[in-house]
Amino acid sequence: MDPTYDIVVIGAGHNGLTAAGYLARAGHSVKVVEAREVVGGAALTEEFHPGFRNSVFSYVVSLLDPAVIRDLELARHGLTIVPRSSGHVNVRPDGRLLALPRDPEAAARALAEFSVKDAKAYPEFDRRLEEVGAALRGLVSAPPPNIGGGLGDLLTLALTGNALRKLSPELQGEFAKLMTMSIGDYLDEWFESEAIKGDFGFEGVIGNFVGPYQTGSAYVLLYHVFGQVEGRTGAWGHAIGGMGAITQAMARSAAAAGAEIETSAPVVEVLTEGGHAGGGRAKGVVLADGRVIRARAVASNLNPRLLFTRLVDPGLLPDDFARRMNHWRCKSGTFRMNVALDELPAFTCLADKEAPERYLNGTINICPSLDYIQAAYDDAVQLGWARKPIVSMCIPSTLDDTLAPPGKHVMSLFCQHFNPDLPDGRSWDDVREEVADVIVDTVDALAPNFKRAILGRQINSPLDIERQLGMLGGDIFHGALHLDQIYALRPAPGYADHRSPVRGLYVCGSGAPPGGGVSGLPGRNAARNIIRDFRAKRV
Repeated sequence: MDPTYDIVVIGAGHNGLTAAGYLARAGHSVKVVEAREVVGGAALTEEFHPGFRNSVFSYVVSLLDPAVIRDLELARHGLTIVPRSSGHVNVRPDGRLLALPRDPEAAARALAEFSVKDAKAYPEFDRRLEEVGAALRGLVSAPPPNIGGGLGDLLTLALTGNALRKLSPELQGEFAKLMTMSIGDYLDEWFESEAIKGDFGFEGVIGNFVGPYQTGSAYVLLYHVFGQVEGRTGAWGHAIGGMGAITQAMARSAAAAGAEIETSAPVVEVLTEGGHAGGGRAKGVVLADGRVIRARAVASNLNPRLLFTRLVDPGLLPDDFARRMNHWRCKSGTFRMNVALDELPAFTCLADKEAPERYLNGTINICPSLDYIQAAYDDAVQLGWARKPIVSMCIPSTLDDTLAPPGKHVMSLFCQHFNPDLPDGRSWDDVREEVADVIVDTVDALAPNFKRAILGRQINSPLDIERQLGMLGGDIFHGALHLDQIYALRPAPGYADHRSPVRGLYVCGSGAPPGGGVSGLPGRNAARNIIRDFRAKRV
């Protein structure tokens, strides 16, 4: 039977929609099938309390690649992104405030209240992060070279080396440190005050279930600064209407180019032919209702472990690849909440500030020190969750009046550390409300009106995240960003180009390079290689 489509895309998360948009624009017939009743994946906006809407999972914009916005004409399809101007605010248990605005000189002045030495170091720290982040953005704009690849991969490797060679020797050294060091050791080299080390230490454990001195955790800081908003590397923005506005624009863009998108259509099998490892070929998908959708190629936005251990015939996978997928590490340690608020939180450390609300349209962190991060991690390993959790808050309604009634607000709370695997065989379903109360109490201790201002809340434990999104272990990156699971090793050596051991089956989601976050780069880069393979008649 002839294929019905050129490509079927599994999953209508942002990367699946990005891939579909590029493929349809290239003239291919594309079918997107999504298990849930809505598109968007982790980039989703919902009403969670009457009159209150917010981003459910992902919650801020930075990594979304400008080329994706431009190529898919997302602005024309309804996307508006506004900058969040106030930068980082670290609200501290000792009643002090560390406010780090985007301007590095202003941030240095604020930091001088904690350490004159750190204030002097900060502008250079900021400069190096921005320049190395820009270099990383250049590297991840295309797939990395495949280990053991051919001439094309050797050329990619040479171009990669040439791009890094353009950095000064000191910045090449900084790049190497950020790729390999722990976030704790890296910050200890730069600063002496716990305030700034706690604030930037959080950047190394976002969605990363590790302590601050685990080797390689500095890379997660670097990963989160390669994005940009309005041309500023490392800046963060807000999508008007929440993160779902991004995927709604992507869906409209893909549909306008001819892609078909079907929801409530879970895939139970990738249809293949061929009977031995390395000899298989993807021919479409089988849906839970028994329907078969045939296609010349399949692109999967799923976690690669989920794809290759549950949906693909294991006999078609080489032993090393199968072993890699069976042990693909997925563990974020993330607990995600939204709250509807009757009023803005009144943080004690802002009580004597003029116009305190101006501090509330950026990121508000409760992460006072590296020791605090370590204690949160140790608690999660031993007890299941942090008794004093790391909490990163945003109040997007200060920028976007579409999210809450007049005078009311919504707050996002992104929290660490919470062990996806609870001790003693307990289930997150049994403790999620109790743990949510711990988080609320943590914020209320620093903003005494917070608990009474809550009108409603939405809770997503690590188990909720896994069940709703297929993010195994609640892993927001579809695979931990550890040294052996990044760049040319993602998802497996020899398969960093979005291809797989099964001919015509591609990985277009966050389990491929460069990784998680709402960037669109895995979808874009996978689509480009699929288009090349069609032109070369390899599928």
